Amino acid sequence: MGSLRQTMISSRENAIIIGTILGDGHLRPMKSSARLEVVHCEAQKQYVFWKYHELRRFVGATPHRIVISDDRYQKKYVQWRFKTLMHDVFRDYRRTFHLANGRKAIPKNIASLLTSSLSLATWFMDDGGRRNDSYGLFLNTLSFTKREHGVLRKCLKENFSLDSRIHWIQDGYRLYIPSKDAKHFCELVYPFIIPPMRYKLSYNPVTTSFARLDRARDRKGTRRKQNFL
Repeated sequence: MGSLRQTMISSRENAIIIGTILGDGHLRPMKSSARLEVVHCEAQKQYVFWKYHELRRFVGATPHRIVISDDRYQKKYVQWRFKTLMHDVFRDYRRTFHLANGRKAIPKNIASLLTSSLSLATWFMDDGGRRNDSYGLFLNTLSFTKREHGVLRKCLKENFSLDSRIHWIQDGYRLYIPSKDAKHFCELVYPFIIPPMRYKLSYNPVTTSFARLDRARDRKGTRRKQNFL
């Protein structure tokens, strides 16, 4: 297994890594070090390759496609994934963001780590979305505890002047950005959101237009994407 212990992480690379860790990224321990693993579905292939190109100095091979079979429902799922080489920064973040039992958790010092709008944008591309019956946005943070959500709320307020709420959904809590803060949130992250992922935003700062609402569709709970940007 390759290692890049002496390679310095740039501020841009670090910001993307922080956002990925808060989102879907997995920090796998490797003896005395760790590596970052990135996995997304077929629809987010372009996003996977964007991450790969941003972090390619730390990656040994290009993203590859895998097919997962679910025999229970006779379905197949396509994923794109890549993994980095070992690096001390991944080891350090593994120690920061994971408890002794392996669960990913929000550290108390998150406000000193989540400081970049690029991190916020990467986190949103990983785990974010918008409501269809309002301009509100959300971050699917279901694996974190209610206390950890409180720490995240404080961080968003202090570092980005964003108000947020904690909403309970069927499987856990998630962070909700109310409509009154949605425009500000979109202005912060838009410069870093790649075009294929802009459907998640409720406001376009370039055209100064809001997404079209579809309250009936939201009530039905469908997941069809609207590409208004």
